[in-house]
Amino acid sequence: MSGRPAPFPTRDEVLRFVRESPGKVGRREIARAFGIRGNDRAALTDLLRSLEEEGALDGPRRRRRTPGTLPQVTVLEVTDLDPDGALSARPARWEEDEPPPSITLDAAPRGVPEPGVGDRVLARLRPAPDGGYLARPMRVLDAGPRRVVGVFRADGRGGGAIQPADRRRRRDFPVPEGETAGARQGELVVGETREGRRVGPPEARVVERLGAPDSPGAISLAAIHTHGLPFDFPDDALAEAASLEAPGPEGRADLRSLPLVTIDGADARDFDDAVWAEADAAPDNEGGFRATVAIADVAHFVRPHTALDRAARERGNSAYFPDRVVPMLPEALSADLCSLKPGLDRACLAVHLRIAADGALLAWRFERALMRSAARLTYDGMQAAADSGGEGLAEALRPAMAALYGVLGALRAARERRGALDLELPERTVALAADGTVSGIGFARRHDSHRLIEELMIAANVAAASALDAARTPCMYRVHDRPDTAKLDVLQELLRSRGLRVRLRGAMGADAFNKILAGLDDPRDAAIAGLMILRAQAQAAYSPRNIGHFGLGLRRYAHFTSPIRRYADLLVHRALIAACDLGPASAGQGAAGQGEAAALEQVGAHISSTERRAQAAERDAMDRYCAAYLAERVDAAFHGRIVGVTRFGIFVSLDETGAEGLVPARTLGRVRPRFDARRHTLAVGGRTLGLGDAVIVTLREADPLAGGLAFTLDAANGEAWEQAPDHDGGRRGGRRERRRR
Repeated sequence: MSGRPAPFPTRDEVLRFVRESPGKVGRREIARAFGIRGNDRAALTDLLRSLEEEGALDGPRRRRRTPGTLPQVTVLEVTDLDPDGALSARPARWEEDEPPPSITLDAAPRGVPEPGVGDRVLARLRPAPDGGYLARPMRVLDAGPRRVVGVFRADGRGGGAIQPADRRRRRDFPVPEGETAGARQGELVVGETREGRRVGPPEARVVERLGAPDSPGAISLAAIHTHGLPFDFPDDALAEAASLEAPGPEGRADLRSLPLVTIDGADARDFDDAVWAEADAAPDNEGGFRATVAIADVAHFVRPHTALDRAARERGNSAYFPDRVVPMLPEALSADLCSLKPGLDRACLAVHLRIAADGALLAWRFERALMRSAARLTYDGMQAAADSGGEGLAEALRPAMAALYGVLGALRAARERRGALDLELPERTVALAADGTVSGIGFARRHDSHRLIEELMIAANVAAASALDAARTPCMYRVHDRPDTAKLDVLQELLRSRGLRVRLRGAMGADAFNKILAGLDDPRDAAIAGLMILRAQAQAAYSPRNIGHFGLGLRRYAHFTSPIRRYADLLVHRALIAACDLGPASAGQGAAGQGEAAALEQVGAHISSTERRAQAAERDAMDRYCAAYLAERVDAAFHGRIVGVTRFGIFVSLDETGAEGLVPARTLGRVRPRFDARRHTLAVGGRTLGLGDAVIVTLREADPLAGGLAFTLDAANGEAWEQAPDHDGGRRGGRRERRRR
């Protein structure tokens, strides 16, 4: 093993590990996953206790999940082997937002092979004293190797070890002699674990060499392989894509004379939506608009039961990284036949919308058509043209531009009227130099042109869901549940600790959160309240069971506008083609060969999982890019804000890059800080640190391989603390009076 100290995990990393990690998750499992040893174990205990106190985790005595949640006999995936030889597992299907209950495997009965990590087993469950389960294997269903990505460390004897790049797996994996695939010292590799050892981590063999850890592309490759994103397409899918041809106008409406335009980011890699609008001349819609949203007709090319369909369904969605994209479809489709490039005839599925002056969606009509994009516009370019009265934009496009911004005003009014959640969250961007190194990290600018496309896409998605609902056709809805009551209780307490007297209830609408944010004058409070509100939200998902979309304030909502990069949208296209009689029946059937909701249930769970997988990979890559960018600036000072407070320290997000790291409590002073879980503050001597506070930190450690950052508070904070208001609304000098109260 390498012996290097593991960076202490952040609050969100621990929560993510608990929620995503299969099998038994407790203090021991978390410590082993993050390589926490020695004195840091006490800090981990403090972190878990604080997370329990704030309601982010269920402690063993407060576990909401009771024995009986899982069936008596079920299929499990074996996930872990501890040093004592005990195997942990998780349910093969788990669709809840919260982590599954802990499951420990008993010894297999006579005649049943002992399962190993990665195996799927049929097991009989019984309640365990800790609130989890004990499982007795009945049959081993199948087994599969597990991959590990990391740096190869040679041992000088023909073998070595893989030092994982994943912070959840901090133990090295031994690589026997002859299983190194020629990997060199310090090279980034992909390994496959090989079970059989009953004590210690399993052995691994190197199956792929990715090059030097600091080579161009290594960061995204590490994230891709760590999270198991399918990278290479099967040969039959590639061959099928290469054989496809663009369709002609037969059986399609001709929209080629309509000046549809695509509006995307400057670095966009695929163009699957185009828009157009004009004022509605009809007397029954005074001040209203007609708009067309044309979407690439992916369903024409990707038919059910084909190699392309199987590959797209496995991936579920595309994943985007600063230096590459892992597409859902081969480039022959995603970058060519299905990409709405300007001046080229492209097959599309278009929806024509009638929108009232107040933003109400009056009517819609779907048709398959042939279109020709009039221009490929960027958000920056579109906004510049709008701000200058159309300067720089072709004369033929200016009327549509003015109408599109009119549509934006109408749809924004409707959005505000229905009380959709309005969180403007900054998006981080990575700039790469010609040699692939990180040249800068910042935040993307938001224009009305962004909001224009977002609102039009939402309107098109609502029309798709409404059309399928009216036709009684099963639909893959995009659903977003109400916030959990326990999360609302925590959020309410946190907001009250900032002096905000609010009462949050489970039956309230999203507009209640907007009113909270609108009532905040201090940008510091607004920023941290927005973060806390986001953390309180349920996770959006795909399901044929429509529960509405809480965040958008919509009763019916489905993803229709991005079938190049989301399998859910492809399913919605197929359903619309069938429901509206827009083509051959085979093109309108679902992925399982039938349009029934029961068949879509499993697909919805799968693509919800692949979406979370891609998001996790993208986050991990961003963390690693940030660490790589900052690695040359160790010992430099940065301005930031506190985004997490725990017993063992504070988490700080840097203003410059949004990178997040830990300031350990042990670095704050000789006296142990006092943690207030209700107010989310840490008292250090005569000072108090709380959520949203502006601080200056010094970078002490940056680990590009794992994406970890460690800070200390800069001495310059002393003066700032003396001037800052305390977290009861008064000045620091009022602490003695509060203590008496």
